[in-house]
Amino acid sequence: MNKAPLSILLVEDHLGIARQVLDFLDGLGWQTDHAGTGALAVQLATRNPYDVVLLDLNLPDIDGLQVCRAIKAGAPSNVPVLMLTARDSYEDKARGFRDGADDYLTKPFDLREVALRCEALARRQQLHVQQEMRVGPFTLQTRAGRALYGDALLPLTQTGFKILLLLCREYPHAVSRSALLQQLWGSQPPDSDALKSHIYALRKQLELLGGSGAAGVLVTIPQLGYRLAFDGAASDG
Repeated sequence: MNKAPLSILLVEDHLGIARQVLDFLDGLGWQTDHAGTGALAVQLATRNPYDVVLLDLNLPDIDGLQVCRAIKAGAPSNVPVLMLTARDSYEDKARGFRDGADDYLTKPFDLREVALRCEALARRQQLHVQQEMRVGPFTLQTRAGRALYGDALLPLTQTGFKILLLLCREYPHAVSRSALLQQLWGSQPPDSDALKSHIYALRKQLELLGGSGAAGVLVTIPQLGYRLAFDGAASDG
């Protein structure tokens, strides 16, 4: 386990489950807050800095997907959200990721796995404070806003750099289209083709530097979003 204590917000209306999770995380020395309603969850998450939000979807007042969107839009930092829910179909998971979830775990779950996933999410989130990030063939100089593919400079627009940065932060996981739109343009995204155009331009820059194999590291996940994959898989945007 990571020795550094994490700050966790648990959003769970079932008191028995909440107590089990809180007791386990408290036993790790982590700092925990609990919200039994969606309204309280949004209030806490938009006022306090957390390393991870653990979010149940079946809440008594607001659907958890709506809570996730509100937290992503209003939290003081882009806090990772791990959904803990009994909704276990592919469609449920796809909706969760589209609405901003960073990870998804179905009930019943092993509390040890919850802790491991929290640590992984917190580590990825901390990458944004680093001045340089290395993921696969990419080197991102975050303060300078520069990206290298191998030793070659990628001539990216500001938006293109932000897209690559978001994908690198979440690697090897996918980033949903809705999460990209929210992070890039907030509550006033441009027309629906804008993101697709930026993805296309990013792929073309990669192809110019490294050929079709380089463009193939940016993979489209149908009905979800995009991710980085360094196995040569390619997809049209």
